[in-house]
Amino acid sequence: MKLHRNLVFATIDSLNDIFNENKQADKVLRNTLKRDKRWGSRDRSFIAETTYDIVRWKRLYAEIAEVKMPYSRPNLFRLFTVWATLQGIKIPDWPQFEETPTRRIKGRFDEAIKTRALRESIPDWLDKLGEKELGKLWDKEIAALNQQASVVLRANPLKATVKELQNALFDLDIETSTLNGYPYALQLKERANVFTSDAFQKGWFEVQDASSQRVAAVLDPKPGMRIVDACAGAGGKSLHIASLMENKGQVVSMDIYQNKLNELKRRARRNGIHNIETRLIESTKAIKKMVGKADKVLIDAPCSGLGVLKRNPDTKWKIQPEFIQNIQDTQRELLDSYSRMVKEGGQLVYATCSVLPSENGEQVKGFLAREAGADFSLVSEENIYAHKSGFDGFYIALLQKK
Repeated sequence: MKLHRNLVFATIDSLNDIFNENKQADKVLRNTLKRDKRWGSRDRSFIAETTYDIVRWKRLYAEIAEVKMPYSRPNLFRLFTVWATLQGIKIPDWPQFEETPTRRIKGRFDEAIKTRALRESIPDWLDKLGEKELGKLWDKEIAALNQQASVVLRANPLKATVKELQNALFDLDIETSTLNGYPYALQLKERANVFTSDAFQKGWFEVQDASSQRVAAVLDPKPGMRIVDACAGAGGKSLHIASLMENKGQVVSMDIYQNKLNELKRRARRNGIHNIETRLIESTKAIKKMVGKADKVLIDAPCSGLGVLKRNPDTKWKIQPEFIQNIQDTQRELLDSYSRMVKEGGQLVYATCSVLPSENGEQVKGFLAREAGADFSLVSEENIYAHKSGFDGFYIALLQKK
């Protein structure tokens, strides 16, 4: 494989923004890939996948390259050299690579991977936390979370069947496979830009991981219900819920960020969905107005995001131990407050994209023991681990109100 200067430099610029400017990787790459219209799909894939790979393995590569934060441009080139050497790619004869030794890279790699925190490229505090909470499972789970995420689509039954979507993509030379247990899912056999397809523009599908698709399945929405998605964000789960309700009934999508709700409205139009009402949470009044009025409530709670490290590898460098504690306090508050919107005989689903029991089962157990949860009982719970499912790590609990 021959390295091209403009693609390597674009990768280095992206890494600088992520590591030194503390910008989100997905947003950085979105901007980087707009830089040159002449770049083809292979060029864009190289930049995106190489950037994500170096972000994912930053600590391991930095140990091998013997560099420390903040990363100067020469140091970023050293990280790139480690990546390329371990990939078996010849380093070009460019001035930027002149001071980067390659002889000892494989030897240092063999030594570094003897230590789990280095082998899996995570902070020491996170390694200790994972082991404390998951025990022996942590070894398998963090290894699985370091693999590249597969691309999974969710067909929109209001617009097309899974088979119709699969055929439309096949006509574009995009091969997919169905997934047992996920009735609306299609997994891409190879990564491809599906957003430029007519099927996407016509609202036939959304990109949504298989584990995420389980949330609406557990919630089990029915036409005619009033359902609250209390932490809707940009609305991936709201759209899924609304489609299963066949546009009949009401989905109240709530969030504290208006820009995310605006994005949800735009997506709903493309999906042909018109039973979603967005509501901005500016104070407790928004919750009080809905007390006892919802057939079902989904609390897709803010969390550490450790279950989705496959697609957001920069998360492990951005979160800190105190954030984990703070987000758990928020989760408790949301359970106590938002559960009040469930009417008698209704149901509550609590979900996170985390694999930590302290954010998941322990939160539900604590809620049921408190006054706010006294009227609820646990119907079912799922701990979805990446090393078992092959998809994102998730937790989903279904609770019944008496």
